[in-house]
Amino acid sequence: MHPLPVLPDGRLEQRFSESKPAYSAAEAVTEANRCLYCVEAPCIKACPTGIDIPNFIHKISTGNTTGAARTILKENILGASCARVCPVEVLCAGACVYNAWGREPIAIGRLQRFATEETLETRSMASLMPAKKPPTGKKIALVGAGPASIAAAGLLALEGHQAVIFEKKSIPGGLNSLGIAPYKQSGKQALEEMEWVFGLGDVQLMTEVSVVAGQAGMGEVSAEALLKDFDAVFLGLGLGADSKLNVAGEGSAGVYGAVDLIEMIKADPALKLDHVRRALVIGGGNTAIDIAHELKLLGVADVAMVYRRGVDGMSGYVHELASARKHGVRLMEHRVVTEFLAEGGKLTGVKLSRAENGKAVSGGEETLSCELVALAIGQATATTIASGFPGVALDKHGNITVDPKTGRTGHAKVWSGGDCVNGGKEVVNAVQEAKIAVRDIIRALGAK
Repeated sequence: MHPLPVLPDGRLEQRFSESKPAYSAAEAVTEANRCLYCVEAPCIKACPTGIDIPNFIHKISTGNTTGAARTILKENILGASCARVCPVEVLCAGACVYNAWGREPIAIGRLQRFATEETLETRSMASLMPAKKPPTGKKIALVGAGPASIAAAGLLALEGHQAVIFEKKSIPGGLNSLGIAPYKQSGKQALEEMEWVFGLGDVQLMTEVSVVAGQAGMGEVSAEALLKDFDAVFLGLGLGADSKLNVAGEGSAGVYGAVDLIEMIKADPALKLDHVRRALVIGGGNTAIDIAHELKLLGVADVAMVYRRGVDGMSGYVHELASARKHGVRLMEHRVVTEFLAEGGKLTGVKLSRAENGKAVSGGEETLSCELVALAIGQATATTIASGFPGVALDKHGNITVDPKTGRTGHAKVWSGGDCVNGGKEVVNAVQEAKIAVRDIIRALGAK
């Protein structure tokens, strides 16, 4: 396996403190003792990976932290990172029975983090998982090194298969290492978890290698070659580039795609924001909220989200928006950008128009000065290479079509999961889709 990269110092990410610090042992036991250990626990049903939450919490309450970690990792191999990044408020904790009584739900995410981190500080992940099976001689190619492929690679390695991951970037991890808000999880933490997972068996990581649909050139491998040289292929492609507004001046320096900007904050020490006094974030989803929150925490004096509808129409989580606004992020509703203003190629401001039903209408035009704009209006799909795999079909949104029960595509040797299938959900969803696909790959390769 290629050694995982070490992120350079001087990154803006390093300025952040964690929004939910780790529990001490005493805090974890106290919180665990609040759990009612429901028989038909709604929190389990709300977890996409089906972790036995009352079971692991009970183990924490009795001091069996190692057992708690085993219970978590059995169902979610990325349980450490999901403990930090999962929107528990709308998943497991959101389903907690305490909510119906007007009481604070159990802090499931923080308890999960305590169990996994406390245990993995002194024990290898391999010691917590089922024993690795003997080598099978089977090789599986995984395209993209995001959460779905990482989870799938670890599970395949435990089955004795060789997993080879192809990643076009120099830093692997996808959303986990480069897209998660730094106050939730750092790139260093994500890479550390990858080392734990890759230590489960025969996993090879090939960075700066792109998979292409046609003939391969330097630094590339063709889809045809993967089908020929491997026993199975898993497509964990994630999503593509940030979408654009396609209005005048959008190419000015200072206009960023939100996903690109988050990646720069996390990985690029050359990014400086000292000159930015006002930043505007265009969009109303979770990515928009994340980058707006990050910019405010980095010290930008005025950060405003510009959304084409009202707050009730926003797709971002209510609790995330409330946290961002608490730290000073403003929300400008019913507004759209009609032009980016620039001098010498550098952004100086934007023209805004009033919007009704998400579209610009006459009246209420205004001009705002700003030094930075982040576009968080969606992402393209990353599925152009699908044409290199005969039988792999896309739906009307450009996502890969699979059998949800198996993760199978229309090609007998190709499976898929994660954002390229679901259109952009949570890390925990990617893990579950990887589990489903791996189970079927194992069956297809003849293992029990």
